[in-house]
Amino acid sequence: MSSTEPPEARIVAAVPPARPVRVGAGEKLRTTSLPGLTLNVRTRPPAVSGLPPAVFLHGLGGCSQNWSVLMEQLADRLDIEAPDLPGFGDSPPPDDGDYSIAGHARAVIRHLDASGRAPVHLAGNSMGGTIAIRVAAVRPDLVRSLTLVSPALPERRPQRTAVPTGLLAIPGATRLFSRATRDWDAERRTRELLALTYGDPRQVSQEDFALAVEEYERRLALPYFWDALARSARGLIDTYALGGQHAMWRQAERVLAPTLLVYGMRDQLVSFRMARRASATFRDSRLLTLLDAGHVAMMEYPGAVARSMRELLDDVDGRPVGVRDGQEAQEAQEVRDGRDSRKIRGVPVPGTDGSGAARG
Repeated sequence: MSSTEPPEARIVAAVPPARPVRVGAGEKLRTTSLPGLTLNVRTRPPAVSGLPPAVFLHGLGGCSQNWSVLMEQLADRLDIEAPDLPGFGDSPPPDDGDYSIAGHARAVIRHLDASGRAPVHLAGNSMGGTIAIRVAAVRPDLVRSLTLVSPALPERRPQRTAVPTGLLAIPGATRLFSRATRDWDAERRTRELLALTYGDPRQVSQEDFALAVEEYERRLALPYFWDALARSARGLIDTYALGGQHAMWRQAERVLAPTLLVYGMRDQLVSFRMARRASATFRDSRLLTLLDAGHVAMMEYPGAVARSMRELLDDVDGRPVGVRDGQEAQEAQEVRDGRDSRKIRGVPVPGTDGSGAARG
């Protein structure tokens, strides 16, 4: 059977969350229902009408809130949707119980086909990056450009810090972990998660930390939380064993869309070593490296990521009248003020935000 074929259907009870997810200022949530699939979709009304459409995909254990800050920073350039993938955020499990990368990709493709918004500027972080690569490879007609933040592509020698996350794919591992950590409250769980995913967790404000704890508490109350996490982790690890045309690096070679690659040098889950191979694999790629970023650069240094995405959009869609000129004026003012606009000009200069970004 092809890896793109759905597995045998399995009945899964779609239990609604104990309480709704947080909606930030200026954001909206909507529910889109397709046969066997319900997705919660986060949007931010664009600054003007007629902007090109975009879809952002979160990573393993994440949700659409991971993109909130970047969505706000790009509201003048893109009409953005960020869905909660099946079983995550406020989206219930898929009826067929398929949490494979192919299954998640099919859910995204079905959503794009039903919305009529494609082709879109597609972005993905970690597992969401893997899903985005598959979508771009099998349905190039749906993707205008691709932005990948620490995409979870197979590594020959994974970092030791990434091994515990990979072990979640082992049947029964999440049950053992939940028992071993049953005395952990949501605050400790959140601190452990931030220590793993952020280059410097100290930059998270107390307000944002409190909101993250609240979201973790909400997720733990979901009866399918551990099942969705384990099965998605298993689906991700399974892609590493795929060969032939279905191998993820072969899929990356097939991507036609202009691609922005974003890697953090403090990433404990996806090795920075993969940046060189990814740059050589994608046909039309650009590389942004963030010296102090971890695994979720779009949350840690959204300004640097947004600026590089604007450059990608300029290349793909053409320079919009007035928008880029205003951006250049802002960056010039930052230079006069002694701030950090130099950090995306090709020289690793630690700025006030600590990112020390470099373009390659």
